[in-house]
Order: sequence, then C-alpha cells, then structure tokens
Amino acid sequence: MKMEEKLINDIKEAHSLLEQKLLAKRNSKGIWEGRLSSSALSTAVAVFGLHSYEPEGNSEIIDKGLKWLKDNVNADGGFGDTIVSSSNLSTTLLCWSALSIVKEDQDHMHLINRVEQWLTKKLGGLEPEDISNAILRHYSADRTFSVPILAMCALSGRLGPDGWKYVPQLPFQFAVFPDRLFKWLNLSVVSYAIPALISMGLAKQHNHKPGLLIRMINKLVIPKVLKILAEKQPANGGFLEATPLTGFVLMTLVGAGQKDNIVCNKAERFLQMSIRPDGSWPIDTSLTTWVTTLSINALSDETFIGLDNSWKSGVYNWLLQQQHRKTHPFTKSKPGGWAWIDTEGGVPDGDDTSGALLAIHRLSKYVDVDIDRVSQGINWLINNQNSDGGFPTFCKGWGKLPFDASCADITSHAMRAMLTWKEQVSSKLSGKIKLSVKKSILFLQKKQRTDGSWLPLWFGNENDKNHQNPVYGTSLVLIGLLEARKHGIPDLEKQIESGINFLESAQNDDGGWGANVGVRSSIEETSLALRALRLSKYPKCIGSGTKYLLDQIEKYKDSDLPSEPIGLYFASLWYFEEMYGLVFALNALYIDLQKS
Repeated sequence: MKMEEKLINDIKEAHSLLEQKLLAKRNSKGIWEGRLSSSALSTAVAVFGLHSYEPEGNSEIIDKGLKWLKDNVNADGGFGDTIVSSSNLSTTLLCWSALSIVKEDQDHMHLINRVEQWLTKKLGGLEPEDISNAILRHYSADRTFSVPILAMCALSGRLGPDGWKYVPQLPFQFAVFPDRLFKWLNLSVVSYAIPALISMGLAKQHNHKPGLLIRMINKLVIPKVLKILAEKQPANGGFLEATPLTGFVLMTLVGAGQKDNIVCNKAERFLQMSIRPDGSWPIDTSLTTWVTTLSINALSDETFIGLDNSWKSGVYNWLLQQQHRKTHPFTKSKPGGWAWIDTEGGVPDGDDTSGALLAIHRLSKYVDVDIDRVSQGINWLINNQNSDGGFPTFCKGWGKLPFDASCADITSHAMRAMLTWKEQVSSKLSGKIKLSVKKSILFLQKKQRTDGSWLPLWFGNENDKNHQNPVYGTSLVLIGLLEARKHGIPDLEKQIESGINFLESAQNDDGGWGANVGVRSSIEETSLALRALRLSKYPKCIGSGTKYLLDQIEKYKDSDLPSEPIGLYFASLWYFEEMYGLVFALNALYIDLQKS
C-alpha cells in the first residue's frame, strides 16, 4: 500500500473512532454536557463560604471539600487551578485560607505546614504586607480577583487582627448608577463582577469604618445596592453559574453583617447542589450549550445524514430554547443571544451566540429553521459590536479591562457566524452583516501582532512564559478570515499569509503545536493549527502535524483523550474541558479527509 493511501486510511479510522466516542457522550436529551475540571480554588472558596454562613448545617459538605483539598495538594505543597496545573500564589492562598477552618485539627497540621512552607518560599514571609503587596502587584489595576482573594484572607484571619486594612475598598456605591454609565465611572472590576463589587465593598466598610460623610451616603445607598444584588442573582442562587463568584459573595455578605439576606440563603443552596461526589467543585456548573454547539459543528456531513431526524429536530429545538428572550437582569443584554449553559445563571455572550448560529446553520440542511430567530441572534451580535470594530464577550463598550474589551477570537467567530447566514437572511440584514464584517476586518488588522499572530481572550497556556496562547488565537482568526475570503472579501492575503507563517514557525520538532514557539505540544493546539492550515494551503508541516495527532489518538484509543488546562476563565483562572481535545481533533481530521 502506498504511503499516501495508508495515511488516508489511518485518518479515516481515527476519525471514525473519535466520532463514535463523541456520539457516545450525548446525554438522555441528546446533547453534550462535557465535564469541566475540578478546581482547588473553587473548592476552597465554596468550603469557606459555606463555613462562614452555616458551619454546622454544612459540616459534612465542608469535610468532603477539605478532604479533596488534602488529597489533591501538589507535591511541592502548593495548589494549582486544576489537578494537572502547577502551583500558583492565588489558589494556594485561598486554600490556605480555607484550611484555617481546621487549623487546630491534628489531621491537617502536616498539610497546613506544607502549604505555609510553599507560601513562605514564594513570598519571603507570611506577613500581611507581603501577601497584600504580592497579590495587588500581580493583578495590577484590575481588582476583580485581587480584592476577593485578600477579602477571604482577611475573613479567615490570615491577614492578622486588622486584616481589612490590607483589602482595597471597592466603590460599591457606583452600582446604583445605570449600567450604561459604568464605562465612564472607571470601575476597577469587570462587568460580570458587579455582585462582588457590592458584597466586597460592603464587607470592607463594615469591618473598616469609613468617615462620617461616607456613612451618611451609605445609609441611603446600601438598601439600593442590596436590591440590585438580589435582582442579579438567578433563582438557583449561582451568580453566572460560577462557584468562585457565588462563594465570594456569600462569605463577604456574611462578613458585612448581611447573613439574613435572602441572597445568602440562595447562594448556600447553589453551593450545596453543585458539589461533586468526590468533594470538589468545578469553576462553573458546565459549558453545556458551548460544547453542544462545538460537537454539532465537529460531526461530519456523512454522520449527520445517518443520524435520526428526531435527534436533529430535537437538538435544534433545544438550541432555540436556549436563546434568551428577555433583557438579561445581570448585564442588561437585549434578547436574542445565547449563553454557555442551559440554566438560568448563564449570560448571553458573543462566543456562544456565534457557536449557536453556526450549529443551527449546520442543522438547517435537515430541519426547518425559524429564520426570524436566526436574525435575532445575528442582530444581537451586531448590536454588541464595539466602536473599534471588535466584539466583546458580554457588554458593548463597558470598559477596558480584558473581559470587557474587544478581542480577536470572538470577533473572528462572530464574523464567521454572520457570513454563514448572509445569503439566507433579509437583504436589509445582509447589508448590516456586510458593514459589520468590514469593521471586524479592520479590527483584526490592527490586532495582528508583528510576528503574524493574534491573541485570544478566553484561552491561554500555563507553559507559555506569559501564559498566552497565540496558536489558539491565530488558528481561530485564520479560520474566520478564510471564511471571509470565501465570501469574496478582498485584501486579506497579507493577514492570512502572516498568520500562516506564524503557525509554521511555532510547530515543534515532534510535529505538534503548543501554545507558542517552544511550548510543548498538545492535542488541542495541534488540532486547531492543523484545521487552520488545511483550510488555507498545503504547507509541508501538515503531514508531520497529522502524524503527531494520529499517534496521540492511537495512544488513547481505549480511553478519553487527555486534556490540557488551556481554558482561561474569569480572572485568569485555568480550567480544562474534557470535550475540547475530542471536538478539536475531529474538526482537524475531517478537513484532512476532505482535502485528501
């Protein structure tokens, strides 16, 4: 058999194997839930939040969480964000704070000593000033995560008897202003963190008394901000379905003397319901909508044809049910978008709306699609586009901090989703798409770095010296630009060529790709780079890249593919999702088959 024929057969076999694995992961509804990595940070925050609120009633859950932390400490005595992550200061400090619950317990003494040795080595000491300065320096002007970390350290007594003086004051009073004014108020937290802004600010002033004037203002303002906080909390109690955010709000409301507030009771219930059987918590309940749309878009046309029509119509109807039909209380987002999850705590965002639109287009070959609902989704995207031409995650023009600013990967994704529907919507909306895409192209031109790469927002890599992931970002942008070129948009060759050159330069000797030049290879990043390169042209590096990917699939043919913590959640919190390697590899192999 010729080498080329053998390679094609190997690709077919690997692709078939992965598709079988993917289809087997559907739940009883026919959708994909995925599984986010367990998180030491989430577990520490949840445990301490429940202990702060109701230690006796939650003792069993607290003990399970502390046991999980004890069983999953790193060999060096620190904690990482996932069970395969290196130790870092933020997570280790939060775990140390949670362990204050059992600081007198002999069973935990050895663990606490190990953690303190790691922190001492990292900080040079355990003095409050050392801790506060290191955290504030690390997060710079963004207080979204630095203040919660220091607040938990203060509440746990880890910052000494006057710990609150080391916690910066957040201007919770600003929460009474309309959301549209937030971008002018120069807030030091991002849009999703308004609940924390309120609860942390209240806790600081409750424990570190302000002057007379501020106390007089607070008398008027506090009832209003508590009302706003309650309005932003979904019925299940989980702010954004996020354990860390919900746990931080719970502990600091208790620390602010607001234990009897209904927000606390609902937050407690969410944390109780979201613990896993092993005693851990993930960073978020799940990414159900996101991984379902990724999975739909990863399946081959041949497989789609063979699937039951009832499944196709069922998953289409499920996706329509996830489209938000009301103005969202958390971000004031208009109707029409999709969130990452199918529960009430999700918030519509640019990436998930784009993914849903692409998945529905994939299904439109087999089911009758409501074009009005599609148009609402496209209009939601266009209305969220920033003046710089880029697309943010949640809120148009909200601010300059990372998770509110325009970003290249979400912009490319939105552009691709809109172009896919351009010929099937009204001429008026088609014209709006054309103008929106033109602005997006200009934004992407400005964001391309001198080496030809683009940086993503929600993805990074712990092994990169700057924790960035230009391979992910460049691959996603190239896929969007190639879609634009296919639709006849001119003057893209220079951008595309530079991006391709970067990916070629970042390939490792083993044939695979990591996040950047010199970063060890992973299935996820190799798959994304191969997909982009296969769509663009046929550089020599594709063959060795495909061989690396096939070798990895063969190695793990009887188990799940290993996952890398490339996901970068709120406030630089790492995670991995067990579905990513599977769906990314499927996309790459299917394009290989089409091009062979």
